Amino acid sequence: MNNTSILTADLNRYYLADETAMVRDLLERARPISGKETRIHETAVRLVEVVRRERRESSGLHAFLNHYDLSSEEGVILMCLAEALLRIPDSDTVNRLIADKLSAANWERHLGTSDSIFVNASTWALMLTGRMIKLDDAVHHKPVDTLAGMATRMEEPVIRAALKTAMRIMAHQFVMGRTIQEALDRTHEEEFKHYRYSFDMLGEAALTKKDADRYHDAYLSAIGAIGGNTPVTGSVLDRPGISIKLSALCPRFEFTQKTRAITELSDRLQVLVCAARDAEIGLTVDAEEANRLELMLAVFENVYLSRELDEWQGLGIAVQCYQKRALPVLERLQQLARQANRVIPVRLVKGAYWDAEIKSAQEAGLKDFPVFTRKSNTDISYLACARYLLEQCPLLYPQFATHNAHTIAYVYHHAGGRDYEFQRLHGMGEELYDWVTDAGNLNRPCRIYAPVGAHEDLLPYLVRRLLENGANTSFVNQIVHEQVDVDAIVADPVASTEAVGDKIRHPRIILPADLFMPRRVNSPGVNFADDNELKPYTLDIKAALKTQWAARPRIDGRELSGQKISITDPAHRDVAVGTTEYADEQAVRLAIDTAAGAWPSWKTTTAETRAGMLERAADLFESHRAELAARCIREAGKTVRDSHDDVREAIDFLRYYAAGCREHFSEPLALPGPAGEKNRLGYRGRGIFFCISPWNFPVAIFTGQIAAALAAGNTVIAKPAEQSSLT
Repeated sequence: MNNTSILTADLNRYYLADETAMVRDLLERARPISGKETRIHETAVRLVEVVRRERRESSGLHAFLNHYDLSSEEGVILMCLAEALLRIPDSDTVNRLIADKLSAANWERHLGTSDSIFVNASTWALMLTGRMIKLDDAVHHKPVDTLAGMATRMEEPVIRAALKTAMRIMAHQFVMGRTIQEALDRTHEEEFKHYRYSFDMLGEAALTKKDADRYHDAYLSAIGAIGGNTPVTGSVLDRPGISIKLSALCPRFEFTQKTRAITELSDRLQVLVCAARDAEIGLTVDAEEANRLELMLAVFENVYLSRELDEWQGLGIAVQCYQKRALPVLERLQQLARQANRVIPVRLVKGAYWDAEIKSAQEAGLKDFPVFTRKSNTDISYLACARYLLEQCPLLYPQFATHNAHTIAYVYHHAGGRDYEFQRLHGMGEELYDWVTDAGNLNRPCRIYAPVGAHEDLLPYLVRRLLENGANTSFVNQIVHEQVDVDAIVADPVASTEAVGDKIRHPRIILPADLFMPRRVNSPGVNFADDNELKPYTLDIKAALKTQWAARPRIDGRELSGQKISITDPAHRDVAVGTTEYADEQAVRLAIDTAAGAWPSWKTTTAETRAGMLERAADLFESHRAELAARCIREAGKTVRDSHDDVREAIDFLRYYAAGCREHFSEPLALPGPAGEKNRLGYRGRGIFFCISPWNFPVAIFTGQIAAALAAGNTVIAKPAEQSSLT
């Protein structure tokens, strides 16, 4: 990635930016043009009314999201069963899981609550009633108990077959076809003829080069099939296209391997883009997780500026508006398009990895989140980005991916004379977009994002769609509920955000540093996807790697001599790391005697004093984290990321046991007892603990066991592993 990159220049200052400040700025950008508010509201209300009047529950997906969303016990169980069927090769294990999970769900409550053939067929398949045995009157009152009994006394082949059938029905609703040809054939059916298409070849991220090669070949084959099935008429922007995930094309698509990743992905994407150009179809680089955005933009820029693509306008990119960098990305895309004087199609989406982004940031101990914490804040970002695209980006072709009636109305009334299209997911929004695309109504083109893949490729995509749309608060779920007020569904997110006042950041989504508060603070991490944080940290590590370390037996603060051993780098045996001296028998006896002599005073040391010492140690670990990581790298052969995580875990252990020390060892617990008696439960140390380090976690596990023993009032004799004595 060179320093002259247009797309990534100064981008990461927005990566973990303050949400409140960002949203306040975006509010002004998203506020509707004066006079359009009423028209936007009226159009949005009309769209909701159309969907409620004309929705076809037999299409299945709306009904499925309604009845088996991930906020329901049955939805979670269904995902568990799907996971078992698709991932566990051992049929006996699958059988036992089915028997356990099916008995826990309340399937019968879904029967008779929907007119959907899809929902009822799936439910009956899951319950397996009526087809396998004749139910008596008692059974009709407790069908789940009967099902559990059946699953227990049978070998479950019929249950397994029925579940697979239910999954196939589900797959048909979520994916356009098992193969690209099957998907292309479906586009000729009457209900699909008036749509454009972007085909997505389902699959996991590549873990090996063999995976990447297979996905690359599959993309090439799909491009050929789409091109061969498409008449060459109109602009490339009007014709079908394909969506490409870079994570499927490189097994090391990560920032710490950025040089390799950018090189490999630029080469692979170049081949695919040239194939799409020759086939005269469009190609969109699909969205990835936040920590891959900078790499994705660098690869896109490399290929977009290649001489082979002069004058070709079919290379597009997806931008996720739940990321704080969304608007800055659009600004840079417009600069890139202006430099090349060529159109870039931009698919504007809200984002489908929100849960993972929040959890990853908390686990990694980042300073903030890369995404907005409120849905309304994401909506504000989307509207601000939409207006920017429509009003200030003549070389960016807007593709608005949304199922939200207010968003559709907002775009329609702000577009003016701009050319643009809407996009929807296959299986969702049919009624909504039949009206939007109708010549007598909004008369705007819509492209279907059409997943293509076999049964075993469905689960990850299915889970993302359920996480994105399955919650009871989602627009997709609310729009079909007659009891939900229309005005509430189409509420202006600008007004909704202003109504929360100063609470723009969601108060129940805890910042990474406060994850374990008030008990303890989380250990700070390094954002490995941002050079602004990574470079200073790695420079500190490189400086520490130049040190020659020495380790000796230490007893009661005194260093002793012993047998000296030279330590070398396990990755470079000719590179000396330092020396260590092993304790002899006399030193071992002295250690035992010293620990025994110190125990009486240590066990009576107050819990507050012991906890304070552990917290001081945690602070010292933090201030020396680069040096500790360097030792893990040089002596134990760990990667930078693994070494960093090892040190962070050690810091967490120290603070965790400090908190536990205060909680359990400060004051005895008063217990109930007979009159005149006092019963108190207290804890104390047991004596001397001998702690041995594993070589592969020389900081975290070693520190954790020592900290636990000391917190409980024990004295400790600690022995490092031979392979990591210096650490």
